[in-house]
Amino acid sequence: MRRDNQVLIFDADDTLWENNIRFERAIDTFLDEVARPPISRAAARAALDRIEAANAKTHGYGAQVFLRSLVECFEQLRGRPADAAEQARFAALAASITSAEVELIPGVAQTLPALAARHELLLLTKGDQAEQRAKVDASGLAGLFRSVHIVAEKDFSEYYWLIGEEALEPERTWMIGNSPKSDILPARAVGLNAVFIPHQHTWTLEEAELDPADSRVLRLTTFAELEEHF
Repeated sequence: MRRDNQVLIFDADDTLWENNIRFERAIDTFLDEVARPPISRAAARAALDRIEAANAKTHGYGAQVFLRSLVECFEQLRGRPADAAEQARFAALAASITSAEVELIPGVAQTLPALAARHELLLLTKGDQAEQRAKVDASGLAGLFRSVHIVAEKDFSEYYWLIGEEALEPERTWMIGNSPKSDILPARAVGLNAVFIPHQHTWTLEEAELDPADSRVLRLTTFAELEEHF
């Protein structure tokens, strides 16, 4: 049974369009270079994950932060600064994640306009302002949303702010996304409903355990299933 007249807040990266797969491709190429005996591929990836987590807290997200993490990881694993040629290769990898092309998740192009006809839609995404705005514009979806919010981090305080900014009624508002850490848990903590749509390429640092008994978290397998519930 469909719910009527709801407010649906959508995550962007890996909910509306592909994103982390670009990072994974760049990281695979990076690991080809740094994962050499005695450093295993798993150990190199673990080191990069730790560095990315630390840099995200201090510097946020986006291509330049990703580049910083690649360089720091290389220098940590190799025990020397990256030379000019290596710096250029890492810069090219970082640039590869900011392609102007946006690949929508299957079902988004058909489902989102149908939802917009019955509900109020908002977009909430985190990251570098210019990079995220470019993706929103390139997606062709911006006109479907009542408002678009690009924030540095999607934590409890940002959700509290959004509730006040948009005068939201939590009982009829849903946060829809693929990230347990950034979309589901903080939304539930401030009293919003949530829809979890897993993505096979969700960033490792966005994973977290969800309460299987939480009846206010709707779990779907595809984006198109939203039309069955909203």
